Amino acid sequence: MRWFWVDRFTEFVSGSHARGVKNVALDQEVIDDYCMIYPYFPPTLIIEGIAQLGGILVAEHFEWEKRVVLAKIGDAMFHRPALPGDQLRYHVRLEGTQEHGARVSATSHIDGEPQAEIDLMFAFLEEGRFAEGSLFHPGDLAKMLRIMKLFDCGIGRDGQPLAVSEKI
Repeated sequence: MRWFWVDRFTEFVSGSHARGVKNVALDQEVIDDYCMIYPYFPPTLIIEGIAQLGGILVAEHFEWEKRVVLAKIGDAMFHRPALPGDQLRYHVRLEGTQEHGARVSATSHIDGEPQAEIDLMFAFLEEGRFAEGSLFHPGDLAKMLRIMKLFDCGIGRDGQPLAVSEKI
């Protein structure tokens, strides 16, 4: 994955919820390029960051066996823009799972105030129907999750610290 829209995990409980942060900085090209006269972080990238957090929560819940992709954005309500200098605090909760996908609800806060509320649906790519193999090169997902500090704060379904799976 080339772009990370979450800087780090702050909490992760297998099968339940995850929290993370995204720092908005004026030196990010997406802010300059999106709206030059009023620089703010694009709402689509807030959704993508929340989807990255939620997708990892879903994939880990299924022991990294499923190829998880964002399928649908349900409700998305933005209460205020994310400006340079803001820190977005994401909270994603696993609401339900099915044979072919999962659903999460999410919020984003700035300085304790609501910034966004978003519902997302994820689908599992069927083996043989789409490109074969992993969505990541070998070891890339584990490297990304280490950078984002998932294993520093993650708790597995057994209540023990989350271990790096051989499947990622």
